[in-house]
Amino acid sequence: MKYISLTLVTLYLSIAASFAQTIKRDTVPYEKQKLKFEQADLVNSYYHQDGNNSAVTGGIGTEKLTDFSNTFDLQLSRYGKTGLKHTYNFEVGFDAYTSASSDNIDPNTRTGPSYSDVRIYPSISWDIANEQKGHSFGFDVSTSHEFDYSSFGGGLHYSKSSKDKNTDFDIKIKAFFDTWKVILPIELRPDNFGGPGYQQNDRAPRNSFSGALSLSHVFTKNFQALIMVEPAYQQGLLATRYQRVYFNNLASRAEYLPDNRLKLPIGARLNYFLGDNLVFRSFLRYYTDDWGIKSETAELETAIKLNPFASISPFYRYYQQSAADYFAAYAKHSANDNFYTSDYDLSKFHSNYYGAGIRFAPPTGVLGISRVSMIELRYGHYTRSNGLNSNIVSINLRFK
Repeated sequence: MKYISLTLVTLYLSIAASFAQTIKRDTVPYEKQKLKFEQADLVNSYYHQDGNNSAVTGGIGTEKLTDFSNTFDLQLSRYGKTGLKHTYNFEVGFDAYTSASSDNIDPNTRTGPSYSDVRIYPSISWDIANEQKGHSFGFDVSTSHEFDYSSFGGGLHYSKSSKDKNTDFDIKIKAFFDTWKVILPIELRPDNFGGPGYQQNDRAPRNSFSGALSLSHVFTKNFQALIMVEPAYQQGLLATRYQRVYFNNLASRAEYLPDNRLKLPIGARLNYFLGDNLVFRSFLRYYTDDWGIKSETAELETAIKLNPFASISPFYRYYQQSAADYFAAYAKHSANDNFYTSDYDLSKFHSNYYGAGIRFAPPTGVLGISRVSMIELRYGHYTRSNGLNSNIVSINLRFK
């Protein structure tokens, strides 16, 4: 992953150099329609988790997982002949993970394809804004691919600002069309029937459709608020077929869940600026779905400016949820159950997530490199009431 990161940095520097030359030559108004380099971000992160409720082995066993993530995002813009601003975002991401629990799909084959994999996910978006009238429209497309899963997605978005710029309305619509290569636990293939649902090596669809409506308003120079509603609907294979479920008679089958799911999150963001050096950002969300899960989230982040160029941002998030109607622990399901899972992501639990970020944005650039306008380092620690815990460290370099 170090090689990938260095490759992305090299790619960026070559692109930035060419755009820097273009910008220096371009001293005429926007009619020339030259692309302008806005910014680029390179984000690297390391994630590690552990626990003892692996869904692959029926709700018991190791949940060890590590993930290295690298994302490169490039933003360009130009003004068209009509005065509209066109903004283009290009993003490519690479994730490399190892999962001890996934390797238990076939315990006799260590470090097989399910043990480690690389996920690649590029995306492109285009936004057209009328800055005088305060509205914009755009679309995005994305794709993702890994060992047993591929996805293609697209979306549309529209935003409108009030004349005084104090109120903004946004609407987004997205769709993802995914395909799974179905994998069953080794002992359930195919001679030992894994229960109802897709079987070994089937190509199964999973489609997701979502919308997002948000309304934000600046009440005072110190207080801003936003409310949002983000309904979503999924259909297709929503169970992970290589996850085992053990019944109270100790028989086992592959996880089986309904082929559709309706979700409704409702949230609010509240930001308060206490002078120039202290900002409180809060987030509240209520969630419900037709699988029986209800949850509440409360988050607070405080940005403290240490000097004009550096700040620290401690944060804390509390989350709790009820169990899905189809969840039961190891050997607790009845053979008469129509749907069944022992995935503890669908269990009743509460969690805590806390950490801090530190950000530097000196006017002369990071370490005197003018193109590197900002560096941010963040650390977070996550604990769940059922024993799962994780740590994540990320670093973000911004170029302008």
